[in-house]
Amino acid sequence: MRATRLLRAFPVFEHKSESLATPEVYNNRLWFYFFIAAGMITFSLLLGMVGYKYIVGVKGWDDAFYNASMILTGMGPVLDSSITITTTGKLFSGFYAIYSGVIFLTSIAVFFSPVIHRFFHALHVDVDQ
Repeated sequence: MRATRLLRAFPVFEHKSESLATPEVYNNRLWFYFFIAAGMITFSLLLGMVGYKYIVGVKGWDDAFYNASMILTGMGPVLDSSITITTTGKLFSGFYAIYSGVIFLTSIAVFFSPVIHRFFHALHVDVDQ
């Protein structure tokens, strides 16, 4: 019962037999999926910042943000050479890098899903008419 209520909260894409969504519905859908993707990125960035600060041991929150954001976007680590990284810190960095690669691509897919759906739906509508 609870899961069905949660699923109803998400804007559902129209079926191929239905007409194309109005611009207002489409814009609302874009904003909804933008906020979902932004929430995923924000949560991942905060997770990385806390991990770099307390597990790896970088000195300040600005360094933790810098390292987490660089890993999250796939640019690579930028740790200070004066920091001695423990085995736990290396494990965190490795798992965070794997997690970041997946979550970044997933958030891009979530963000663009309404655009891709509308494109393919428009192609299907043109074929049917």
